[in-house]
Amino acid sequence: MPFWENKHILLTGGAGFIGSHILDFLMDKGASVIVVDNLSSSTTKYLEPYYNNGNFKFVKGDILDFTLIDSLLSKDIDLVIHMAADPDVKESVSNPYHSFEINVRGTLNILEAMRKNDVSSIVFASSGGTLYGEVDRFPISEDSTLRPISPYGASKAACEVYLSAYSGAYGFKSVSLRYANIFGPRSNHGVMYDFFFKLKNNKSELEILGNGLQRKSYLYISDTVEASMLVIEHMSNGYDMYNIGSEEWITVNDIAKIIVDELGLSSVRFKYTGGVRGWPGDVSKILLDITKLKNLGWKQKVTTEEGIRKYIRWLMKEYGWP
Repeated sequence: MPFWENKHILLTGGAGFIGSHILDFLMDKGASVIVVDNLSSSTTKYLEPYYNNGNFKFVKGDILDFTLIDSLLSKDIDLVIHMAADPDVKESVSNPYHSFEINVRGTLNILEAMRKNDVSSIVFASSGGTLYGEVDRFPISEDSTLRPISPYGASKAACEVYLSAYSGAYGFKSVSLRYANIFGPRSNHGVMYDFFFKLKNNKSELEILGNGLQRKSYLYISDTVEASMLVIEHMSNGYDMYNIGSEEWITVNDIAKIIVDELGLSSVRFKYTGGVRGWPGDVSKILLDITKLKNLGWKQKVTTEEGIRKYIRWLMKEYGWP
């Protein structure tokens, strides 16, 4: 039987950007999926095509609601794919309790409900850049020391340590997906999204946070889903982690130039706010070592520039241009 067919999966954050794309994959492969999402930063738009599918169920709810999560995990769940999170790195600096509550306490709720219901397999959406923090040797491998410089990064690191603890103490099978900067259709945040709307409002000037020399790796959403599912299919006993990213990295300035070109604009003046970082907690350089992922047979199919252009064309269609 194919790996995903008839698998019973609880997908947290399944209405969101990455989560909804993972849902598409799972439904296409014949899995049975329960999505739980509080819709705080998403809508039901990408869930609605499955409302009449007997293998799909949507529950509007919060991972902080232990009673709810406990009840959902009592339904013969084989695997939890945990995508729900507070995604705002910048906000975590001014409000660290918020990212702690959602990311750490929410994850602990899921782990405890799993333990109570004898569900022992979980996949966790972690973060490649914010987890490792500022480093001076690239690319960054999975065994690098974790030195987050934002409360968001600290919350993701705490979640990973809990996964490791539950694997050691209770025999869980768990894996962390340490994502680079993921982008593409359905994303409603990030530098490309911000640049598009800034240029939509002002076609002659673009404000760039920091000095524009921040250099990071990005990965298009279709490649991200393929990589994530491949890792899950190769899960082994205990706790493990994989970097999910690209071997390319690109500066913010170059992203801006590609977007300006794709939008057909010219003579756009770049205005910089200054500083090495775009904001407090921003990691200025990220390049993940994906050797471990490639050893599973994964290959990137969409280049960073190609992905940026595809995403911008989607934004133009979705939100209109000019």
